[in-house]
Amino acid sequence: MSFDLPRNVILPVDAIDVRLDPGPHPFERDNAEAIAANWRRETAAKPALFDGTVVLLSALSYRDNRLVGRCHAVRYSTFMLWRGNRQVAGAEHAYAHAMLVAGDNALVAIRMAPHTVNAGRIYFAAGSFEPTDFRDGLVDVDFNMIREVREETGLDLSGATRGKRHYALSTASGTVIFRRYRETASAHDLAQRISSFVAAESEPEIEGPVIIRNAADLPDGLMPHMRPLIEWHFAGKDSDSNVATCLQ
Repeated sequence: MSFDLPRNVILPVDAIDVRLDPGPHPFERDNAEAIAANWRRETAAKPALFDGTVVLLSALSYRDNRLVGRCHAVRYSTFMLWRGNRQVAGAEHAYAHAMLVAGDNALVAIRMAPHTVNAGRIYFAAGSFEPTDFRDGLVDVDFNMIREVREETGLDLSGATRGKRHYALSTASGTVIFRRYRETASAHDLAQRISSFVAAESEPEIEGPVIIRNAADLPDGLMPHMRPLIEWHFAGKDSDSNVATCLQ
C-alpha cells in the first residue's frame, strides 16, 4: 500500500490505470465498530445521508504522466469515518471534476444543498467514484464526470468538447482528477438551465449554479482545492501541456 505522487502540483495525465480490487479495504475491515458509531452521529446531524457504496484508495502513484492505483468498494459510512481523520495510513480519496467552461470562457460550478455533507460548499459538480464507474475493473473517469454532472445539474456533457488530456492535483485532503469540458452556450444560459433543473427536483443535491468569471472571482464557500484549478484555467494554461504546473 503506497501513495507516491507529487503534492500541490497540477500534473498532466495521459493515462489513468486505477483498478477496483474485489477484496475489502483494510480500513473498513479493521474499524467496524468505529465506523458504526460515527455513522450514528453523522445521521443524527443529517438524517438524509445514505449509506451507499463508494470507493477508497489503498494505493496511488504517478510516473511518466500516468496515474496508477488500487481501490476498494466501501460503504459511505466508512468513507465518512476516514474523512474525519484523513491522516490514516493506507487510505486516500480520489475524485473527478468536469471543469465546465462556458462559451464566454467563464467557469460554471455549483453550491451544494443544505442537507448534504458539504452544505454550502462550492466546487465543480462531482461525486466519489462508485463501482458503476468501472469497466472490467478499470475506472472510467469521464463516465463518472458525465454521470455526476447530469445527476446534479441536468446538463448532458456527452456532446461537449473535451480537453485533450486529464490533469490531477493531489493534496493532503485527496486527489482530484480534472478535465476541461467546453460548451458553446454562455455561462448565463448554462446557469439558467441548471437553475431550472434544480427547481424541478424534489430534493436536489445542489443549491444552484455559481459562475466564476476570472481568477479573482472567488466566491465564499469555495472548497480549498478549487482556487488552484481556477487560477490554472484563467492563466490560459495550454490544455495539451506536458509540463507539471507548480502552485504559488
